[in-house]
Amino acid sequence: MPTIKIDGREIPFESGDTIIRAAHRAGIDIPHYCWHPGLSVAANCRMCLVEVLPPPGRPAMSLDILRWDPAKQDYVPAAKPKLQPACQMACASGMEVLSESSDHVSEARSAVQELLLLNHPVDCPICDQAGECRLQDYWLEHQRKGKRMRQEPVHKPKAVTFGPTIVYDAERCIVCTRCIRVCNELARDPVLSVRERGNLGEITVSPGRELDHNYTLMTEHVCPVGALTSRDFRFKARVWFLRSARTVCQGCATGCNAYLDYDPRNNTPYRHRPRENMAVNTYWMCDEGMLSYRRAVEGRLLTALVGNDDASVEDALAAAKEQLGGHADDPSKVAIVLSAQHSNEDNFALYHLATTYLGATDFFVSGKPLGQGDDILISEDKNPNTRGAVQIAAATPPRPVAELLQGIASGQYAYVVALGSDLEVDAVEAQRALSRLKGVVTIAAHEGPLAKAARVSLPACSWAEAEGTYVNRKGLAQRSERALLPHGDARPAWELIGRLGRTLGYATGWKTLAELRRAMPPGAVAGGAAAPEAVIGAAPPAHAAAAATAIADGSRVEPKKTEATA
Repeated sequence: MPTIKIDGREIPFESGDTIIRAAHRAGIDIPHYCWHPGLSVAANCRMCLVEVLPPPGRPAMSLDILRWDPAKQDYVPAAKPKLQPACQMACASGMEVLSESSDHVSEARSAVQELLLLNHPVDCPICDQAGECRLQDYWLEHQRKGKRMRQEPVHKPKAVTFGPTIVYDAERCIVCTRCIRVCNELARDPVLSVRERGNLGEITVSPGRELDHNYTLMTEHVCPVGALTSRDFRFKARVWFLRSARTVCQGCATGCNAYLDYDPRNNTPYRHRPRENMAVNTYWMCDEGMLSYRRAVEGRLLTALVGNDDASVEDALAAAKEQLGGHADDPSKVAIVLSAQHSNEDNFALYHLATTYLGATDFFVSGKPLGQGDDILISEDKNPNTRGAVQIAAATPPRPVAELLQGIASGQYAYVVALGSDLEVDAVEAQRALSRLKGVVTIAAHEGPLAKAARVSLPACSWAEAEGTYVNRKGLAQRSERALLPHGDARPAWELIGRLGRTLGYATGWKTLAELRRAMPPGAVAGGAAAPEAVIGAAPPAHAAAAATAIADGSRVEPKKTEATA
């Protein structure tokens, strides 16, 4: 593979690479504002200027710059090499580049910083970007000088509502045009543009339009300064108080890799943002996915329910034993409902209890109904683990919940043990059907049709409160980390299922996540061995999109601050 040298360090590059892309891949940070690895090159901020040394025997391109000569008491030409934007300069084999080791480059970057800050307001104490602002970071790295301009700065509109999700502050904007390129190239909706020139330039929305497509929050995410702010996160938290967990988006079957930012002091999530994974979501997430973090704490089932009354988990387990007391007389009367909303670990725990001890043979899978999708990221399947739930029960393929209701109506089932609370069928119809049964027990994280219809409900952790594995529509098994401490009486669903089994008198011996994962089939846990053919070949149910056929490891290494996470 051909190589270039950056500050004496030899790094490889691929065909078509620019200097900054090769450096980015090698972990070398060349300062920049307008460049983004997932967008086209604009080359308008000039922060990434570097010095490209000429090949031996060829003179350097020069730029005549005047300097003061004390001996002549006059300005004289001082030839300096012409600097090149690293985002636009293509790599060539044997090229030598100076970035941090060139005084000329340092002077240029300092000048660019000074130019960008001439009219920039001192909003840092109230700006949401404070703590992760490139203007702040690069001022410390490349300028460290006070402001020399004493004139009144140019004033522009502040707190302009661009649409339902985004607020714009033109005075903070450096017109890097990243937001425009996100709309044009990712969302394919060219609703933003630049008006005016020079220090009067600002971003504007097309007349008669709003910024309201499915990727509006990405315009805020890629903004390197505090010009674009999310109405959801605006003024909610300071970033230096937040911690991040590597998660999998729960909004649909795409399974976008994400960071969940939360404050450990009050155990509250504040935002979801994309995490780079070139095999799944590259650098992006949709608005629905970035706002899906709310469900980690909203609409929760936080106490056990017996009937409609609050109860302790122990009392609820005892009531569940009474509810399911007659199941042993005829195991064929027991129906098991797996959940496309819950992790592989939760689904395996229920499947293991059902097949090994309860003797159940009829399995169903529940989840949210189909919704709108697109050909960018959004899947019509609004469940994060449809494929995982189906693969767990591959030996006894689960059927849609609509068939369960038909079976109940015909008297085929008397008992139901369910995971989750979401149903893709009519909630009233489901509750009417479930009310005819002798026993209905659900383990759920949220209030929903199944939880309301159950005689006994056990409070499970949400996806943000328990580590788990989710299989996306492509068949990638991806691990999501725990971020929050469990709220209320919630416990991981797999733990509650184990306790339910022991209450019923069975040896469901797993008490830790590691013990449970050792019992799971290979490939059902992210980072495990390849899945056996029986698990790989399982097809998703009718309401899920067709997916690829292999389970692969989609887990990520320790995150570093890259373009996608900055």
